Amino acid sequence: MAHTLTGIVISTLRDKTITVSIASRETHPLYRKQYTKTRKYTAHDEKNAARVGDKVEIVACRPLSKTKAYTLARVVEKARGTVELKEDVNTVIEEKKVGADEIARAKAAEMEASEGEDK
Repeated sequence: MAHTLTGIVISTLRDKTITVSIASRETHPLYRKQYTKTRKYTAHDEKNAARVGDKVEIVACRPLSKTKAYTLARVVEKARGTVELKEDVNTVIEEKKVGADEIARAKAAEMEASEGEDK
C-alpha cells in the first residue's frame, strides 16, 4: 500500500501543482511536552481540482520533479468559502476615487440617516 497523507491545500499558484500543509502532534522525547509540527508537501494535481482550503489526500509516487513526489488522490472535503464584509459608504466612495466634496456630502448624509434612526 502506498504512503498516503491528509492535509489542507495552502497554495494552487502553479499549474497542476498544489502545496499541502500537514500538521502532526509530536511529544518531545526528554520533556514529554506535546508540540505541533507542520510540514509542506508539493503534489501533482493533473486536473487542477483542488482549491485553497480544501482537505485533500495525497499519495506517494515516483519523483515527478525536484520537489514533487506525491499526487492528489482525492479531495476529502471542499473549503467552506470566504467571509465577505458589508461595505462601508466611505470605502465605496474612496474606491471610486471621487472628489473630496462628494465624500463630505456622503458623510453628512450618513450622519443625517443615523440621527433619523435615533429619533
